[in-house]
Amino acid sequence: MTFVSMAAVYFILWWVVLFAMLPFGLRTQDDDGEVTLGTVSSAPTGSHMLGACIRTTIVSALIFAAGYIAVEYYGFSLDDIPRIGPNAR
Repeated sequence: MTFVSMAAVYFILWWVVLFAMLPFGLRTQDDDGEVTLGTVSSAPTGSHMLGACIRTTIVSALIFAAGYIAVEYYGFSLDDIPRIGPNAR
């Protein structure tokens, strides 16, 4: 893999993981008991983006490292995908 392709894969992986990690650690106004007038009670209390970005970066790095090890050291490729599952005969 070249650096550009690795960066592209990591960039896409980071965004997918970000949207999966956004709900974690989210506190709503109803959870805190402080509902601001004119907002719904399910609105978040404050910005939690820094924590979400940190968690996303850590999880993305772990997933990317596992994939990199599987490809570079164990030799997995797209041709191996049919051999991973059971035979459908």
